[in-house]
Amino acid sequence: MRILEIFPALFERNSMVIAMLVAGLVLLVVGAEALVRGASKLAAIAGISPLIIGLTIVAYGTSAPEMAVSILSSYAGQPDIAVGNVVGSNIFNILLILGVSSLVAPLIVAQQLIRLDVPIMIGVSFLMLLFGLDGRIGRSDGIILFLGAIAYTLFLVYQSRKEQNLDVQQEYQQEYADRASGGDRSVTMTWLINLSYIAGGLVLLVWGSRWLVDSAVAIARSVGVSELVIGLTIVSAGTSLPELATSVVASFKGERDIAVGNVVGSNIFNILAVLGLSAAVSPSGLLISDAVLRFDGLVMVAVAIACLPIFFTGNLITRWEGFVFIGYYAAYTLYLILDSTQHAILPLYSRVMFMFVLPLTVLTIAVITLREVRRSRQRQKSPLKEPPAQ
Repeated sequence: MRILEIFPALFERNSMVIAMLVAGLVLLVVGAEALVRGASKLAAIAGISPLIIGLTIVAYGTSAPEMAVSILSSYAGQPDIAVGNVVGSNIFNILLILGVSSLVAPLIVAQQLIRLDVPIMIGVSFLMLLFGLDGRIGRSDGIILFLGAIAYTLFLVYQSRKEQNLDVQQEYQQEYADRASGGDRSVTMTWLINLSYIAGGLVLLVWGSRWLVDSAVAIARSVGVSELVIGLTIVSAGTSLPELATSVVASFKGERDIAVGNVVGSNIFNILAVLGLSAAVSPSGLLISDAVLRFDGLVMVAVAIACLPIFFTGNLITRWEGFVFIGYYAAYTLYLILDSTQHAILPLYSRVMFMFVLPLTVLTIAVITLREVRRSRQRQKSPLKEPPAQ
């Protein structure tokens, strides 16, 4: 089927199914927004810093759609959607969300992300491919991944208690104190309101994920596109809408720690918790297709690795780097469409990407990184004189 024939045929045969898919996406976005609002408010009252909120509460909350969709797909015997959702979401998060957010305002990257969280993201991406080399992420593999998610979360909470952000703590605890001045009833209402946001968000997420998965499978079967491609594109983009909205809004508001931390934390959570739980609840684990091992999984690892030198150069994601990210996501999506339709231009497109575009990108990143290393060494050789200690 030609590319231009897919979409008219899709709408002609699946108008009700598409309406259900859109409704499912809306429920996922609204549910995630409610979950993040309630959870982040309660966490902030406890004095947790914006970066840690972005890496944990916001990241996990905005990844709740991926969790709901992948677990439901895994339990229903549709591993390609479960795996494609995670891999596609991680690629979408870095290339498109960070790209768009950095166009709004250049994103400052905290040192903790460069030294700890991005290397962890790269490591768990490799771990997923390692577990899947035998064609399956088994239940025991899933349990190991999920235990890793628990350990990572506990470590972040421990770090946040050691290095609390006093400004955030004072801001939210003052608000909490103002409410407390109204009496026990006001304090109770604050907790009840935010807990109701969390509960309502979870209900909408479960409901929306069921609609999304059912409609995505129906579309894939009717159009002849594999469930893996649907998972890598429509489902992954749809479940990543909360991350997109959260990071862009955070960038507008100047909360750049949350914007970047949300993406990195979501990617770690997607592999450790989402994929881990999905494999653990599946009776026979998650089957990993050859396409994931040979291409899509490698793309996920590559974009995770690319974050390290880009974040390292000036601790900043500039607007031009954001444009590059968006361009690569467009190129990746076009490849999936060409591959799924077996278009005649696919061989030429693949050769251009692998022989020219990718080597040029690697060379550019290497040159920029070397320049930054030299600048760092020069700054160390001629440090600014610090005033004597009083």
